[in-house]
Amino acid sequence: MKQLILGGARSGKSRYGEQQVLAQARGLQPVYIATASEPESDAEMAQRIAKHRVDRGEQWQCIEEPLHLGALIERLHSNSAPVLVDCLTLWLSNCLLADTWAKERAHFLQAFAEAPGSITLISNEVGLGIVPMGEINRRFVDESGFLHQALAACCDRVVFCAAGLPMVLKDVSP
Repeated sequence: MKQLILGGARSGKSRYGEQQVLAQARGLQPVYIATASEPESDAEMAQRIAKHRVDRGEQWQCIEEPLHLGALIERLHSNSAPVLVDCLTLWLSNCLLADTWAKERAHFLQAFAEAPGSITLISNEVGLGIVPMGEINRRFVDESGFLHQALAACCDRVVFCAAGLPMVLKDVSP
């Protein structure tokens, strides 16, 4: 099953996604792909990353990949364990700042579409507010919206989380 879980900051989307993936694992060690990159000058973000590493614990096989998500998904094709990617909007930010977005997006969408296993994607829905100031900010909102639309079209299940409550937007899973 391919699943996209969207929501705002602190909406419960990651917790919900983790629960979904752990329920699918059936004795296998699920793969947790974290897309946050280790910041050089952001102490608060470094603390967040450290807390997430501790919170995930040993029940997950954790892989940190801030840029080359498509290549990683391709390498995991033979893995039968379910995969969780958290979070696509951090990955998008990393790729925009590295000026690799178009290439990485295309590679990821192809790898995701061809992946045979269960993959759950977590992403922030940022298009619900006002149009942001600044070209890079508007591009980020636009690109995340386009990415979510492309993924929702090929996912079996799409869920929106708000206030810790999952709302199913699409479910064509068997």
